[in-house]
Amino acid sequence: MELKTFTEMFNDKNALDFTKLKYKFGEDNLVGYLDTLNGSFYHKLPLQDFKGNSIVLLPSKINMTIQMTKTLSASYSGEKYSIQAMEDEIISTLSIEQIVSSRESVRRILNGAAPETSNDNKVYGIKRGLDFIADPSNKITEENLYQLYRLAVGDFLDDKDRLMLDRKYRHEAVYVVGQKIEHQGLDHQQLPKYIGNMIEYIQCDDSLDHILKSIIIHYYFAYLHPYFDGNGRMSRLLQLWYLVQKGYTSSLFIPFSSYINESKSLYYKAFTLISANSKLSKTVDATPFVSFFISNVFTKFQKREEPTKVIEEFNILLKTGEITAKEKDLFHYVLSAYGTNEFSTKQLEKDYKNSAYATIRAFVLKLESKGLLVSQKYGSRIRYRVKYSE
Repeated sequence: MELKTFTEMFNDKNALDFTKLKYKFGEDNLVGYLDTLNGSFYHKLPLQDFKGNSIVLLPSKINMTIQMTKTLSASYSGEKYSIQAMEDEIISTLSIEQIVSSRESVRRILNGAAPETSNDNKVYGIKRGLDFIADPSNKITEENLYQLYRLAVGDFLDDKDRLMLDRKYRHEAVYVVGQKIEHQGLDHQQLPKYIGNMIEYIQCDDSLDHILKSIIIHYYFAYLHPYFDGNGRMSRLLQLWYLVQKGYTSSLFIPFSSYINESKSLYYKAFTLISANSKLSKTVDATPFVSFFISNVFTKFQKREEPTKVIEEFNILLKTGEITAKEKDLFHYVLSAYGTNEFSTKQLEKDYKNSAYATIRAFVLKLESKGLLVSQKYGSRIRYRVKYSE
């Protein structure tokens, strides 16, 4: 095809939507465009589609920034994950699947209470899953993937959605249904082979950026759809798990699913677009999903407030002996449980459980005097929050 036409198509605002390109530039030009992408532009991944062909990526349409890596590389000491962030993560990952849970019930379960309802069981399952992936010693293997599934989803399913006792994956076909059948998961007989290949891909070191690879893993697991239920939750947990394994432990301080939930229709549209494109190109190109994730998740969480300066100031006080070990534990808990949110001394006493009210109040007043906490008066009530950088 003519270079001018290819350039126009490649730079079109709908360059990743082959149906729109077809209507705008014509079927013959689309065929030439796709041939050129296949011949010169696509990066083949060591993952296969359902016909045994390579999943591909269009690197020139992926806008990664160094700041994304820096944000995920930030070190947060103390808790294994942010309670506030994981509250948001749990609420949102369930909300994406139309499962409603209140913040109060989520916090109650995160604080150790027993689940009381079926939705509480789902919350408890995600908590167990987060605890499992937060432990760096739990490597990503096929057996551990099954263990994660049982902990996070499988133990709480109705009988009709449970796996057979001798199987790690579903034993029948599964369909993603909207107004029509949007996607059919991989033939169940092929799942052990494909999941095994995916685990090899996860474990191998290649030149692909870890953050980018985590997005591809998220997409591919959902594409395979290895279970009757819980595939979305497992896809999101697997992405977090991979990032933790690669040293990005601060990913457990970021509610990924909260950002996905804010753009839920675009999240599902990315899956649908890949499927529609593949019918025209006969190739599964994961770029639309990667593009969605960078634009609607990674780019957005870069703008959130960071506690970096406060942590640095706190560590100086710790080194000079002005902060005790007990106060260090309390401060880490405040960062984890409340983040940028306000809290009262009574609320901190109730949530933390390990200190008397007098100790809590003295701690809060001390950190306020050191400039690490700020207060806001509401009538007779005073609420505090960490003094984050503007």
